Amino acid sequence: MFDVWTRAELRAAGMTSRAIRASLESGQLVRARKGHYVRGDAPEALRKAAHVGGRLGCLSLLSECGVFVADSTRLHVHMERGDSRMRPVVGGGALGLAAQRRDLVLHWHALTEPPTSGAVDIVDALSHAIRCQEARFAVATLDSAIHLGTVAVDQLDQVFGAVPARFRAIRPFIDSRAEAGTETLVRLLLRRWGCDVDLQVSIDGVGRVDLLVNGWLIIECDSKQFHSDWNQQRVDYQRDRALAALGFTVLRLTAEDILYRFEDVASALRGLIFANRRG
Repeated sequence: MFDVWTRAELRAAGMTSRAIRASLESGQLVRARKGHYVRGDAPEALRKAAHVGGRLGCLSLLSECGVFVADSTRLHVHMERGDSRMRPVVGGGALGLAAQRRDLVLHWHALTEPPTSGAVDIVDALSHAIRCQEARFAVATLDSAIHLGTVAVDQLDQVFGAVPARFRAIRPFIDSRAEAGTETLVRLLLRRWGCDVDLQVSIDGVGRVDLLVNGWLIIECDSKQFHSDWNQQRVDYQRDRALAALGFTVLRLTAEDILYRFEDVASALRGLIFANRRG
């Protein structure tokens, strides 16, 4: 999926010049830059990384793998040390190169694992992502990667071994039970307030809930992907009624609010939790 081939590599694999031209015409291959090719169905981010002469990495690679990241709008590209020249768009000139740089994050860190031809290893992508994000987002990314099986727990030593010591303080906060990055963000906030938070708790007669706070507040972090369907929403309401009957308070938060209106989310949580403490 993340391979980039040179023309020489394609020829060595048995493709003639005519076959390469035919593959380009049919869309099976796409030219990333002169003499370098990717599969026709390769991610656009991979093609762009190859176009500027680097490898796909950090938040961009993790996003392509389905791992939660705070922001994937800019393209993260790993460049080889000593390669100080980024290739501009054809005909773009100096202005084109400047515009590209605004949309790029270039990484020059030494790699700890052998990369593929088009992307860094996932261990290096995660170590770079720790440097590139706020601590809370870095924890959410690591939670997501472990939960998805993108990286194994025993690989965390490699991940944290590749970052400066000051970043290792976040390691105790990682919890692979979190099924979404938004759950991690809410959990970290609540624990900062001294709340007791448990994840993916099974409630008799109801099923699993995302977060159980202080034994009485249940927080569900809903995404459009899984909760936009009306039938699913009816199931959610039925679950909420059943939980209320058991004495729980339920607060549903949308992924959009957690990611883009976090202060509003914090205000709602603070109101519920501290009002209960006063009571």
